[in-house]
Amino acid sequence: MEGGCAFADGGFVPLSEAKISLFDWGFTRSDATYDVVSVWQGAFFRLDAHLERFMASMAALRMQIPYDKAALRSIVHGCVRASGLQSAYVALVCTRGVPAPGVRDPRLAQNRFYAYAIPYVWIANPEKQKQGLDLYISQRTRIPASSVDPRIKNYHWLDLVQSLFEAYDGGHDTSCVLDANGHIAEGPGFNLFMVKQGVVYTPDSGVLQGISRQTVLELCARQGLSTSLEPLPMAALRAADEVFITSTAGGVMPVSRLDGQTLPHFPGPVTQRLHAAYWALHDEPGMRDPVDYKD
Repeated sequence: MEGGCAFADGGFVPLSEAKISLFDWGFTRSDATYDVVSVWQGAFFRLDAHLERFMASMAALRMQIPYDKAALRSIVHGCVRASGLQSAYVALVCTRGVPAPGVRDPRLAQNRFYAYAIPYVWIANPEKQKQGLDLYISQRTRIPASSVDPRIKNYHWLDLVQSLFEAYDGGHDTSCVLDANGHIAEGPGFNLFMVKQGVVYTPDSGVLQGISRQTVLELCARQGLSTSLEPLPMAALRAADEVFITSTAGGVMPVSRLDGQTLPHFPGPVTQRLHAAYWALHDEPGMRDPVDYKD
């Protein structure tokens, strides 16, 4: 299990042996949901919140697997324990599965569950965070919530991936896209925040309600920082004092430039406070679910 461990077909296997059928609708139709939780210094961070969201996503997509919350917790702990990883990126995936040949009725497919643990993944590693991210604002429109509910974590990422190519073509680090009304939405695997005159803003709808996003909102309440969930016009973001992104893959990550233009405050004081508070939260007993590597 060196380098990681997967759970597939009801058992733990090395990553190289974890496979999905070519005919699984998760592959052919992106008919799947997933969640990602981190392990940091030997303990899961906010595991219950991730498991609850994963189960809610499956219910919303009318998917069922033979594992309850306790069993899922045991499986992801098993993946990390078998891999021996102290800091890990742990995914849970449910696919529609493989229907009988010629069958197009999703109700007749047997849903499949997979999980895996690999070394921790960063959107921007600590060295990059010291420089700050150059965020490209793409004009692409995110798949509307009326079509695919963004609160269900999914693999419908072609709009996000194309925005990334645009960002890379222009020499930027990452990208975000817009909603149907031309407001800032989200980026590939992250939520977006801005700070203006001490108030922390983030989009109120049309985005994944990330666990890291919720963690930041809770930290703002703890620290007496005012927050506002509302639509974010592009002009407002460009006029922000500070901008940062949040993700399980990196926590609170500062943005130093928008489309190559330097923001007025970097590193921003509010972003720095929230970054420190986010990582300090990993030491709170109520947020930790330690892995028993000797089990």
